[in-house]
Amino acid sequence: MLTATDRYLARLIALPMLGTLVISAMLLVLDKMLSLFDFVAAEGGPVSVVWRMLANMMPEYLSLGIPIGLMLGILLAFRKLAMSSELDVMRAVGLSYGRLLRVPYMYAIALALLNFGIVGFVQPLSRHAYEALRFELRSGALGASIKVGEFTNLGKRMTLRIERSLDEGRNLQGIFVRAMGKDGQTVAVTAAQGEFLATDDPDTIIFRLRDGVLVNDAPKYKSPRILSFSSHDLPIDLPQIEKFRGRDVDREKTIPELVMIGHDPGTPDKLRNEIRANFHFRMVEVAMMLLLPLAALAFAIPPKRSTSALGVFLSIVFIVTYHKVNEYGQGVGSLGKIDPIIALWGPFLLFAGLILWMYHVIAHRPGGQPIAALEYAFAKIAKQAFRLLGLFRRRPGTKTMAEGAA
Repeated sequence: MLTATDRYLARLIALPMLGTLVISAMLLVLDKMLSLFDFVAAEGGPVSVVWRMLANMMPEYLSLGIPIGLMLGILLAFRKLAMSSELDVMRAVGLSYGRLLRVPYMYAIALALLNFGIVGFVQPLSRHAYEALRFELRSGALGASIKVGEFTNLGKRMTLRIERSLDEGRNLQGIFVRAMGKDGQTVAVTAAQGEFLATDDPDTIIFRLRDGVLVNDAPKYKSPRILSFSSHDLPIDLPQIEKFRGRDVDREKTIPELVMIGHDPGTPDKLRNEIRANFHFRMVEVAMMLLLPLAALAFAIPPKRSTSALGVFLSIVFIVTYHKVNEYGQGVGSLGKIDPIIALWGPFLLFAGLILWMYHVIAHRPGGQPIAALEYAFAKIAKQAFRLLGLFRRRPGTKTMAEGAA
């Protein structure tokens, strides 16, 4: 049964947590969007592919944004309570930090389960779909192989060039086609207009040309045959496009698949190390979410009579550093240099020990402040920086108020 205090805390946490999650995900999306637009434009693909690729990247961005949103949501809520002295009132009426963390842990457990579902099942499938779209763009399976104003090879025996494309490709103008048969026969066609038409055969399309000239030549012809036409249908055999690979990469495997491959006696040692490293990487990322409420509380409460936001900055540095350390541990573990359990769970235990110590100081030591030394050092550095800025802003020949009084 949630009390009025619990409901109040739930509202305080929810808004900044959702806001941080949305902002972090949007920043990642915007950064990726620019590179995707450049890639799709270079490959000549349709713009709609960009949105499909971004949609497939969203699970990966959410897996990064959810821990950050959880951390900052809890941190900003407790910071607001501390700055308004409401936290002192709650403590005075007998609410311990452990009791106040009940609602944050409800959020942490729910989001940890959600993140486990994302990294364990949704993200591997979406990552494979993203790579499939990249492959199809490069191979021309999305219609990206024909570029206006350039010579394009359709297979080994046909070359096509289109001068202009109107009505979203339904009206092609300034067309040149050259095809060569296996017997050495060649056909060169120029036409004012044309359009592609589908047929019952999925491997063949019809290129309907209008107002053009066809030149047919062969080794047995004494001279090329020239034909003017008002309408001519040219069948085109579509080139065979290589099929995209299966989900053969470790990061495209779901959690059950990683477990099965890792325990298979026939799995090569190199692949086993990669599978185990990826599995433990996902596990430590989810496990750390259960300690984030303790870390957020320790970073949230500033020293008395201080309004410094250093804890907010340190919390972001803390969670990003932990993620990068895990990425390094995964890389080392996948190479077999260190056992993946040691490479990934070792840093987890170190960070967990630091979080538990910080929580012990803030919760069980009267007046304890785990980042007090950093707050003091930051205040001294800021004071010196402002003093230097004040000196630089003084104009030559002017005096301060103290110098004028002297």
